[in-house]
Amino acid sequence: MKRERLTPDRIRRFCCPPDKQQVFLWDTEAPRLAVRATSGAKSFVFETKLNRRTIRRTIGDVRAWNLDDARAEARRLQTLTDKGVDPRELDREEAQAREVAERAKEAEQKEAEERRRYTLSALCQTYTEHLRTVGKVRSGAAAASLFRCHLSEEAAASPARDLTSLQVAAMVRRVREAGKERAAGVLRSYLSAAFNAAKRAPFDAALPAELIAFGIEHNPVDAIPAIPVKRGHRKLSVAELRAYIGHLLRIGRADATGLELPDQALRLALYAGGQRVAQLLRAKISDFDPETGMLRLWDPKGRRTQAREHLLPLGPMAVVLVAGLVERANANAPAGGSEKNAMPELVSRWLFSTHGRVPMTLETVCNRVAEISAQMGGVPFTVRDVRRTAETMLAELRVSKDTRAQLLSHGISGVQAAHYDRHSYVPEKNAALRTWERRLRSIQLAERVPAQKRRLTRARL
Repeated sequence: MKRERLTPDRIRRFCCPPDKQQVFLWDTEAPRLAVRATSGAKSFVFETKLNRRTIRRTIGDVRAWNLDDARAEARRLQTLTDKGVDPRELDREEAQAREVAERAKEAEQKEAEERRRYTLSALCQTYTEHLRTVGKVRSGAAAASLFRCHLSEEAAASPARDLTSLQVAAMVRRVREAGKERAAGVLRSYLSAAFNAAKRAPFDAALPAELIAFGIEHNPVDAIPAIPVKRGHRKLSVAELRAYIGHLLRIGRADATGLELPDQALRLALYAGGQRVAQLLRAKISDFDPETGMLRLWDPKGRRTQAREHLLPLGPMAVVLVAGLVERANANAPAGGSEKNAMPELVSRWLFSTHGRVPMTLETVCNRVAEISAQMGGVPFTVRDVRRTAETMLAELRVSKDTRAQLLSHGISGVQAAHYDRHSYVPEKNAALRTWERRLRSIQLAERVPAQKRRLTRARL
């Protein structure tokens, strides 16, 4: 073992012979310090014995460490071994501590990123996009509007998985106390649906994978009581229905049918037995068969993953009305192009659309009903009240409850409807609609019939 007092010049001249892999030059000032030379490098090393075992630890490259610092490090390591501490074990413990600290820092950064990214606002947006993807465009738009208007800024920016029942209750209460009880109930319903979807997403392949990342394990809305929908009782009397029909038949802005488009939608909804206007507005030219008078609608309401086909065998007056709408849509079709190329675009056009690009909105039709209601005076009514009036009168005409449910596409569910009853109910619906049109016709003519009878009576006298 060669020992000399290490100096910078001796370290520089010290090298490894070609016939050896490594050689050591030991310091006399710090006896456990040496310079180890290999064919390509030189470094300071520390070597001693602990519990009869040799401990060798590399301090560092001679170009990175000066001699005084290397001697100080060697003395520090010697002090540790004198106390029975293996520097290598200490290094491993420090490395493990650094690794734990790095992992904790990464976890903290990930948590911060998740808190910033997977907020309640983001969950609501992902859920509304899912509704649009599965074809529930109107529900998606309604949910997005409610979330945008009624989520508090604090709750919207908070992580969705940290939302508490108290925060949900506060948002619902604020909307309810503002006099918007129905909006409060719908807000609660959509929030609950969003959380339930995210909760089921890891196990349900039909739900978007984006919901899994929110890490929802419980639904904070479950603790909030549902707000029951107030049952409507408003229905139009025969006189009011007659006046309502009279307003719909008045000539408005000129078009292919001579009537305003919202009035046509309301007339068709009434002639078809009180159909949901929202479903009628989604109808296209391709949904009407002029030979059979069949109009096909699609009902996406409820928890359906796919919209339910709803067939309407229209009565004579409704058939004429829809035929006029088809003619109007064809007349508004864009000019140019061959008939072969234009046909796919033609059959996809909306029955109710001003320019053919988008369907008429439900708000437009509802505003028209509100306008008619105001002009008529008396107790105000809505589109839903007209639908209720139609079903009530159908019941008075002895149309069975089952037929009315099929005709108006109520919540048809249960084992019988889902798995066994495959009857189309087309004959029953057609008979009901013909009976209904005769009733509407008699209501329209009721004012004229007594006058005609009086004239006949005077003539006989």
